[in-house]
Amino acid sequence: MPGFDYVITARKPTDGNTGYSDDVGASDFIKVPDTSTDYTPANHIPRVDWIKEVLAQSAPHRDATGTVHGDVLVFIHGFNNTIDNILERHRLLKSSLPSHGFHGIVVSFDWPCGDVALAYLDDRVKAKTTAFQLVTDCITPLAALQGTDQCTTNVHLLAHSTGAYVIREAFDDADDRPAVARANWTISQIALISGDVSSLSMSGANPGSESIYRHCVRLTNYYNPYDEVLQLSNAKRGGVAPRLGRVGMPNDAPATVANVFCGTYYQTLGATKPGGPAGVVFSHSWQFGDPVFARDLAATLGGEIDRGVIAARTQAADGSLQLT
Repeated sequence: MPGFDYVITARKPTDGNTGYSDDVGASDFIKVPDTSTDYTPANHIPRVDWIKEVLAQSAPHRDATGTVHGDVLVFIHGFNNTIDNILERHRLLKSSLPSHGFHGIVVSFDWPCGDVALAYLDDRVKAKTTAFQLVTDCITPLAALQGTDQCTTNVHLLAHSTGAYVIREAFDDADDRPAVARANWTISQIALISGDVSSLSMSGANPGSESIYRHCVRLTNYYNPYDEVLQLSNAKRGGVAPRLGRVGMPNDAPATVANVFCGTYYQTLGATKPGGPAGVVFSHSWQFGDPVFARDLAATLGGEIDRGVIAARTQAADGSLQLT
């Protein structure tokens, strides 16, 4: 039986409403058949219906503490992603996580990046512009609403590449807006993969990152020193701003951060991803469809065991974590 994928897009419709452009627009709530490789404004449904359907598929269950809750994982993509790229990665997450214990729903937040690498700096401006929409139109309503059975919803975020920048800017901006700052909203788990933000910008002493730590239960950063895209990103900045997804979190990150080294595991995977889309740099996107990463992420989202004993990891004597 055909199913559907749920997306919030911040792209502006094209002239004639036949598709979406790379320009910033108001948030649109999309329900697209899972057999489609594209979506258009014709796939729009009312926001209230979108939220109701997402919550209904959040798989409410009773955890070890007796609390009934559902789970929603929001995927935020990086730069240089087309709509078909986004749907492909969304569906890889959707198909790989259930076999490892995550039975909630995956939704995506699509911000209007370009599909040409030279547009990278412009993409960062668009990421910052649309970041607040992530909070006001996605995180806040999902976190605040409850079902008729008083089932709470655990909202989790997974950000790839520049998506980490979107999250950091969104949380910082939200706390600067009184109406949102007064609201009681918390994200359960935040996971960053191939994070394209400065490692130093995630310091516990950096005022720009205070909000992200204050509004989440735990943040897990997966980093790989062999990420070729982030190496290029370093070069664009004269080598002065090592990227979070390549070198990991700074030493003064809060105790709620789990920093997971993926370099050793990545080296076992080979140089190219079998069947991967053309033009995709494997070292920057190896996580999508990878069973070991899916197992680790599912356990992280569950939050029911300590970060140091998740089965896909080993813990060194110094307490550092490594994907195995």
